[in-house]
Amino acid sequence: MLDNIPYFSYIISAFIGIGLAAATGFRVFLPMFIVSLASYFSWIPMNEHFEWLAGLPALITTGIATVAEILAYYIPFVDHLLDTVSIPMATIAGSILFASQFAELGTFPQWGLALIAGGGTAATISSGFAGIRAASTATTGGLGNSVVGTTETAGAGLMSVLAMAAPVIAAILAIIILILVVVFGRRAWKKLRGNKSNPQNL
Repeated sequence: MLDNIPYFSYIISAFIGIGLAAATGFRVFLPMFIVSLASYFSWIPMNEHFEWLAGLPALITTGIATVAEILAYYIPFVDHLLDTVSIPMATIAGSILFASQFAELGTFPQWGLALIAGGGTAATISSGFAGIRAASTATTGGLGNSVVGTTETAGAGLMSVLAMAAPVIAAILAIIILILVVVFGRRAWKKLRGNKSNPQNL
């Protein structure tokens, strides 16, 4: 019955893509590893244009990168270095995972949509959490960063699984997360700028 809805497959693909893009906003490599793992064991189909994600080299590479990324966010100072590159990397990863759901489209609309929807979603979430982490460092001396890091890892895993198992729920959650990140992320950046302009408050 649902298959008779016009462009239903595109709608579901968009939900999956948004969910995966949101996941990369939390962690860059964990969502790619989960997608690679699921496609490697044929739990989910993978378009022929993105079969490299289902290969063993991609699975091993993203697995190692995932472990390194997660551990690095628990190391003081290193987590801030990662924040400087996490936004562009999340944008790229979010665009790739979103584009993987629309490989049947022409190249220009596929990647144009991927950059706007996938990359934009990932970049927004990533930049928001970078602000939250910076504010955490300024207010807690870095003691609260492990909580932020754990939240990001859990969010990446949850959103990745939901995107493949329950794409509609994943898309709704992604929108809610975007709103929350924009609100709290802006507050965090403003608080950080306020502390920098008034160092006596630190």
